[in-house]
Amino acid sequence: MSSAREDRSVHLWYALDVEIELAAREAVEYALMEAGALGTETNDAEDKLVRVTAYFDHTPNRESVHSELAHALRVYDLPASSVKETSIREVPDQDWLGEWKKSWQPVEVGQRFIIAPPWAEIANEHERIVIRIEPGMAFGTGTHETTRLCLAAIEKYFSGGSFLDVGTGTGILAIAAAKLFPDARIEACDTDPEAIAIARENARLNGVAEGIAFRVGTVEEATASAAVVCANLTANVIQNLFPTLIGATCGRLILSGILDSQAEAIKARLLECGASAPFEIIQDGEWIALVI
Repeated sequence: MSSAREDRSVHLWYALDVEIELAAREAVEYALMEAGALGTETNDAEDKLVRVTAYFDHTPNRESVHSELAHALRVYDLPASSVKETSIREVPDQDWLGEWKKSWQPVEVGQRFIIAPPWAEIANEHERIVIRIEPGMAFGTGTHETTRLCLAAIEKYFSGGSFLDVGTGTGILAIAAAKLFPDARIEACDTDPEAIAIARENARLNGVAEGIAFRVGTVEEATASAAVVCANLTANVIQNLFPTLIGATCGRLILSGILDSQAEAIKARLLECGASAPFEIIQDGEWIALVI
């Protein structure tokens, strides 16, 4: 399951089922949350398809849902045919969000991190760094492949000094950097004010709010350079930012939100922008992170 916005009980839920190609999973989950879903759940379907179910406390507006889906597919550079079928059904009265909370278990990432919801009890036998994330957005809870790839790269390459998180979302990557090196200069930005508010709250929850400079916006020519810069966005958004991302990096640049099928185009664009090969590629399923 991907997310829930708030803990409340209702007498009737509405479930919107969307059958999609696997590559469209992230785009569709994002679109459904933008259309007002309180949470999403993704399960395997047939013929290498997956089914994303979005839960609403009211009948979802089909026009709004279709508009958000179309927009998300364009942003992720995916064809409209990635979405195969949609249907709406009623869900019997139940404490669905309570059940969702029970299902989201702590996740070990890399060699040093555990990502957990605030309510989870953790028997931390391996003395990992615990990062608690309130599930207020569809992504950034540590369960998506791109988040795991970025955390693994941060663990490997960030050795203190300064860190810049571009498109911070829930703030998980900046929080990880701050927990690894509390004295480092950490900056995190996002163009979505709501995301920044959530990231600040998650930083407070993890006791690192004072150590991270959050701001609404993106990387710019005036942005202070950092030893490690991380951008977990989408391939087309990242490509537009390459010149400023490269300019803001005085050490390692970590890029994710990229499908393996997009790797060659990304590498070619990086070379055009003055980046130096070779690039390290780490992979999780169909997703990659590219480290310069």
